[in-house]
Amino acid sequence: MTQTARKNAQANPDLPPACARFSQPTQWVDGRQVINVDNYVPYFLAAINNALSRGASQEYIECFDIGIVEWRIVSMLAIEPKIPASRICEVIALDKSSVSRGLKSLLAKGHLHHAEPGRDVRRRIWWLNDSGYALHDRILTQALEREQKLLSGIDGADLEIALRVMRQMRQNVRLLES
Repeated sequence: MTQTARKNAQANPDLPPACARFSQPTQWVDGRQVINVDNYVPYFLAAINNALSRGASQEYIECFDIGIVEWRIVSMLAIEPKIPASRICEVIALDKSSVSRGLKSLLAKGHLHHAEPGRDVRRRIWWLNDSGYALHDRILTQALEREQKLLSGIDGADLEIALRVMRQMRQNVRLLES
């Protein structure tokens, strides 16, 4: 641990040593401790995700007649064909009702096939048909262009560090859920 990290750990005894940091997630305003939006990681993740999702959804609705939730479902079914809705929820961290509405919309637009093993519709297996794969391929090009714009000016080594950190945070979310 660096000397600065050690000082931060002493200044923030509530944080475990692994979380010692240079920036502080809170600040004092009028004698009250409040979130510092310039340093609070959940704020940045939410703000970035909300802005990206809002912009992508508008763009995809205009260009492809589907929103961001449907795009995430299409993307997931391209990665893992023939999976139940529960698997989609698990991987892309969407609630069941959003995934259900998205699947119904994509099915109505003719982009999906499904099968029901047994009588339980909750076990329905979903996959993209030819129209769904064509939609995927068109949106993928645009999604990758959006990612390039987002990453503009970021050094490759810094990006790899950020990806490693975000993967660890994704794993740590499980600790928050239990």
